[in-house]
Amino acid sequence: MSDSLLVEQCRQRNRKAQLKLYEQYCDGMFIVAHRYLRDTAAAEDAMQEAFIKAFQKLHQYKGDVTFGAWLKRIVINTCLDSIKARKMQLYAINEEVMSITEEEAGWQVADETTYEEVLQAIEKLPDNYRTVVQLYLLEGYDHQEIAEILGISESASRTNLHRGKIQLKEQLKHLNYGTGY
Repeated sequence: MSDSLLVEQCRQRNRKAQLKLYEQYCDGMFIVAHRYLRDTAAAEDAMQEAFIKAFQKLHQYKGDVTFGAWLKRIVINTCLDSIKARKMQLYAINEEVMSITEEEAGWQVADETTYEEVLQAIEKLPDNYRTVVQLYLLEGYDHQEIAEILGISESASRTNLHRGKIQLKEQLKHLNYGTGY
Protein backbone atom coordinates (compact mmCIF):
# COMPACT_ATOMS: atom_id res chain seq x y z
CA MET A 1 0.00 0.00 0.00
CA SER A 2 1.40 3.41 -0.95
CA ASP A 3 2.21 6.11 1.58
CA SER A 4 -0.34 8.48 0.07
CA LEU A 5 -3.14 5.92 0.47
CA LEU A 6 -2.04 5.16 4.04
CA VAL A 7 -1.88 8.86 4.87
CA GLU A 8 -5.36 9.38 3.48
CA GLN A 9 -6.69 6.50 5.57
CA CYS A 10 -4.91 7.92 8.63
CA ARG A 11 -6.63 11.25 8.04
CA GLN A 12 -9.89 9.33 8.37
CA ARG A 13 -8.64 8.02 11.75
CA ASN A 14 -8.18 4.45 10.52
CA ARG A 15 -6.21 2.83 13.36
CA LYS A 16 -4.93 -0.02 11.21
CA ALA A 17 -3.50 2.43 8.69
CA GLN A 18 -1.88 4.39 11.54
CA LEU A 19 -0.28 1.22 12.86
CA LYS A 20 0.94 0.25 9.39
CA LEU A 21 2.45 3.72 8.82
CA TYR A 22 4.04 3.60 12.27
CA GLU A 23 5.54 0.16 11.61
CA GLN A 24 6.86 1.33 8.26
CA TYR A 25 8.74 4.33 9.70
CA CYS A 26 9.43 3.61 13.39
CA ASP A 27 12.87 2.02 12.96
CA GLY A 28 14.24 4.79 10.77
CA MET A 29 12.76 7.52 12.96
CA PHE A 30 14.23 5.88 16.07
CA ILE A 31 17.68 6.03 14.47
CA VAL A 32 17.19 9.75 13.77
CA ALA A 33 16.01 10.41 17.34
CA HIS A 34 18.85 8.37 18.84
CA ARG A 35 21.38 10.34 16.79
CA TYR A 36 20.27 13.48 18.61
CA LEU A 37 19.43 12.26 22.09
CA ARG A 38 22.01 9.46 22.48
CA ASP A 39 19.79 7.73 25.03
CA THR A 40 17.60 4.82 24.00
CA ALA A 41 14.69 5.61 26.31
CA ALA A 42 14.72 9.32 25.45
CA ALA A 43 14.91 8.52 21.73
CA GLU A 44 11.97 6.12 22.00
CA ASP A 45 9.95 8.75 23.89
CA ALA A 46 10.76 11.44 21.34
CA MET A 47 9.90 9.13 18.46
CA GLN A 48 6.55 8.21 20.04
CA GLU A 49 5.78 11.86 20.74
CA ALA A 50 6.67 12.76 17.15
CA PHE A 51 4.30 10.13 15.77
CA ILE A 52 1.50 11.43 18.00
CA LYS A 53 2.17 14.98 16.75
CA ALA A 54 2.27 13.76 13.16
CA PHE A 55 -1.06 11.95 13.43
CA GLN A 56 -2.64 14.96 15.15
CA LYS A 57 -1.35 17.34 12.48
CA LEU A 58 -1.77 15.09 9.48
CA HIS A 59 -4.16 17.65 7.98
CA GLN A 60 -1.13 19.95 7.61
CA TYR A 61 0.75 17.44 5.45
CA LYS A 62 0.37 18.70 1.87
CA GLY A 63 2.37 16.05 0.05
CA ASP A 64 4.93 18.52 -1.34
CA VAL A 65 7.65 16.33 0.23
CA THR A 66 7.61 12.63 0.99
CA PHE A 67 5.78 11.58 4.13
CA GLY A 68 9.07 10.24 5.50
CA ALA A 69 10.79 13.61 5.07
CA TRP A 70 7.86 15.40 6.72
CA LEU A 71 7.88 12.96 9.62
CA LYS A 72 11.67 13.18 9.97
CA ARG A 73 11.43 16.93 10.43
CA ILE A 74 8.85 16.41 13.20
CA VAL A 75 11.13 13.85 14.87
CA ILE A 76 14.12 16.20 14.70
CA ASN A 77 12.11 19.12 16.08
CA THR A 78 10.77 16.91 18.89
CA CYS A 79 14.33 15.87 19.76
CA LEU A 80 15.49 19.48 19.74
CA ASP A 81 12.59 20.41 22.02
CA SER A 82 13.70 17.63 24.36
CA ILE A 83 17.27 18.91 24.33
CA LYS A 84 16.06 22.44 25.08
CA ALA A 85 13.89 21.12 27.91
CA ARG A 86 16.97 19.58 29.48
CA LYS A 87 18.40 23.09 29.35
CA MET A 88 21.31 22.23 27.16
CA GLN A 89 23.94 24.86 27.82
CA LEU A 90 25.39 26.36 24.68
CA TYR A 91 28.77 27.91 25.29
CA ALA A 92 28.84 31.67 25.27
CA ILE A 93 30.52 32.90 22.13
CA ASN A 94 31.93 36.26 21.28
CA GLU A 95 30.07 36.64 18.00
CA GLU A 96 32.46 39.26 16.67
CA VAL A 97 35.40 36.86 16.84
CA MET A 98 34.38 34.76 13.86
CA SER A 99 32.51 35.20 10.66
CA ILE A 100 33.35 32.09 8.72
CA THR A 101 32.24 31.02 5.30
CA GLU A 102 32.42 27.41 4.22
CA GLU A 103 35.17 28.22 1.69
CA GLU A 104 37.32 29.78 4.40
CA ALA A 105 36.98 26.70 6.55
CA GLY A 106 38.67 24.49 3.92
CA TRP A 107 37.34 21.40 5.62
CA GLN A 108 37.85 18.01 4.05
CA VAL A 109 38.16 14.44 5.24
CA ALA A 110 40.27 11.69 3.72
CA ASP A 111 38.58 9.70 0.96
CA GLU A 112 38.99 6.47 2.89
CA THR A 113 36.96 7.83 5.83
CA THR A 114 33.66 5.97 6.11
CA TYR A 115 30.26 7.45 6.90
CA GLU A 116 30.19 5.40 10.11
CA GLU A 117 33.54 6.86 11.21
CA VAL A 118 32.19 10.37 10.65
CA LEU A 119 29.04 9.57 12.65
CA GLN A 120 31.12 8.14 15.50
CA ALA A 121 33.34 11.21 15.51
CA ILE A 122 30.28 13.50 15.57
CA GLU A 123 28.96 11.57 18.59
CA LYS A 124 32.13 12.48 20.51
CA LEU A 125 31.71 16.24 20.02
CA PRO A 126 30.52 18.46 22.87
CA ASP A 127 26.72 18.89 22.81
CA ASN A 128 26.68 22.42 21.39
CA TYR A 129 29.00 21.53 18.50
CA ARG A 130 27.42 18.12 17.90
CA THR A 131 23.90 19.49 17.54
CA VAL A 132 24.92 22.20 15.06
CA VAL A 133 27.12 19.79 13.07
CA GLN A 134 24.30 17.23 12.88
CA LEU A 135 21.74 19.79 11.78
CA TYR A 136 24.06 21.29 9.18
CA LEU A 137 25.97 18.31 7.77
CA LEU A 138 23.51 15.45 8.26
CA GLU A 139 20.11 17.11 8.04
CA GLY A 140 20.91 19.93 5.60
CA TYR A 141 19.63 22.86 7.65
CA ASP A 142 21.19 26.26 6.92
CA HIS A 143 22.52 28.63 9.59
CA GLN A 144 19.35 30.71 9.68
CA GLU A 145 17.24 27.61 10.35
CA ILE A 146 19.70 26.30 12.96
CA ALA A 147 19.69 29.67 14.70
CA GLU A 148 15.88 29.65 14.88
CA ILE A 149 15.71 26.03 16.06
CA LEU A 150 18.33 26.41 18.79
CA GLY A 151 17.55 29.99 19.76
CA ILE A 152 21.05 31.23 18.93
CA SER A 153 22.37 33.75 16.42
CA GLU A 154 23.46 32.75 12.91
CA SER A 155 26.98 33.80 13.87
CA ALA A 156 26.92 31.44 16.86
CA SER A 157 25.72 28.66 14.54
CA ARG A 158 28.60 29.33 12.14
CA THR A 159 31.09 29.46 14.99
CA ASN A 160 29.83 26.22 16.57
CA LEU A 161 29.93 24.53 13.15
CA HIS A 162 33.46 25.76 12.50
CA ARG A 163 34.73 24.67 15.91
CA GLY A 164 32.91 21.35 15.61
CA LYS A 165 34.49 20.74 12.21
CA ILE A 166 37.93 21.49 13.63
CA GLN A 167 37.39 18.87 16.34
CA LEU A 168 35.96 16.42 13.79
CA LYS A 169 38.94 16.95 11.51
CA GLU A 170 41.32 16.22 14.39
CA GLN A 171 39.43 13.06 15.38
CA LEU A 172 39.31 11.81 11.80
CA LYS A 173 42.97 12.69 11.20
CA HIS A 174 43.93 10.54 14.19
CA LEU A 175 41.81 7.71 12.80
CA ASN A 176 43.47 7.76 9.39
CA TYR A 177 47.02 8.60 10.36
CA GLY A 178 47.46 6.91 13.71
CA THR A 179 48.40 9.63 16.20
CA GLY A 180 48.33 12.42 13.61
CA TYR A 181 51.60 13.91 14.86
